[in-house]
Amino acid sequence: MSLIYVDAFAGASGDMLLGALLDAGLDADALRRHLATLPVSGYRIDVRREVRHGLAATRAEVVLEHEAHHHRRGLRDVEKILAAGDLPGRAAEQARAVFRRLAEAEAAVHGSTPEEVHFHEVGAVDAIVDIAGVCTGLALLGADRLVSSPLPMGSGYVHAGHGRLPVPAPAVVELMAGRPTSDCGEPGERTTPTGAAILVTLAEAFGPMPPMVPKAVGYGAGARKGEHLPNCLRVIIGEERATPEAEADAVWLLEANLDDATGETIGAAAEAVLAAGALDVWLVPVTMKKGRPGVVLACLADDAGSQAVEAVIFRETTTFGVRRQRVERAKLAREHVTVETAFGTVRVKVGRRGGAVVTASPEYDDCLRLARDGGAALRDVVEAARAAWRARQAGEGGA
Repeated sequence: MSLIYVDAFAGASGDMLLGALLDAGLDADALRRHLATLPVSGYRIDVRREVRHGLAATRAEVVLEHEAHHHRRGLRDVEKILAAGDLPGRAAEQARAVFRRLAEAEAAVHGSTPEEVHFHEVGAVDAIVDIAGVCTGLALLGADRLVSSPLPMGSGYVHAGHGRLPVPAPAVVELMAGRPTSDCGEPGERTTPTGAAILVTLAEAFGPMPPMVPKAVGYGAGARKGEHLPNCLRVIIGEERATPEAEADAVWLLEANLDDATGETIGAAAEAVLAAGALDVWLVPVTMKKGRPGVVLACLADDAGSQAVEAVIFRETTTFGVRRQRVERAKLAREHVTVETAFGTVRVKVGRRGGAVVTASPEYDDCLRLARDGGAALRDVVEAARAAWRARQAGEGGA
């Protein structure tokens, strides 16, 4: 299974992500052919090698003609542009989701709705090319999963369409809510709204590099040189590694008793805990002292994510304490495979023990999306995915 790890050690932006994918082997001509099908003009993509603090990288710069700088577009305008093109795989769908997430963040910051937002910088041609280009690149490279490191936030101020704003930009803070951030020691804007929106939308998790067999690496250069670090973003492309050693590990069990929180608050807290990097979360009804009904919010977190998850529990709930316990767990070595159904492509999570398949489960999010898009019943999509998996297994001899 193909895995791409985004190492945003100095920051993340749309052009840095695109440059890193090109540096890792994305065909620039194929990328340009697909992007040329979008009804936008007034730009070209310059791809060149540059050096940042002794590190060779690829700079992917979207160069605009003068009139392209002043195009202001709303969400519906961008969605129409993306729908009109011929982008590979799920690229158009993913790009629309990125812009939707960005519009929601901007709307929250400016007190409007996603449909009322005019994107200013991020609605211009360069952002459309960056976002559509990254999604196209992931499709052309055959990426099954994307995982990202925590994103550096930076410091200082940035000039935007609304004037001078603090760094990290308000939209970036909104996008990163509940997700781990980092400090790379470099001043200035490290993560742009476009870069944050792409990774928050497409990355399955934020944390350390997963067990994998690297096959290619690429560095994408940003516009600036960087003071102490090379202003680059790194992508590592390889195969997810499932080994017998991965079938057992030790994690943190975090628990908090809640007896004065509403159901809405508890539900939102559970979602925020997952977004912060928890491996799993569950809620257990309990009877507390004085006969009061309560809920235990419990979750699992690895070493890298436990502090961030704990901080979210304190922030999102009324608890005065979080219990921490180290627990060992046995688990199935897991991988994702894709199957084709009449409704579309579905990922199936396959669990193995000792190399043998023990269970396989269609991904709920994929099935729900296809059911909604196609006006079908969720159970029909799930059953179609199960049938496609069984047929695949039979064709492979049950391996």
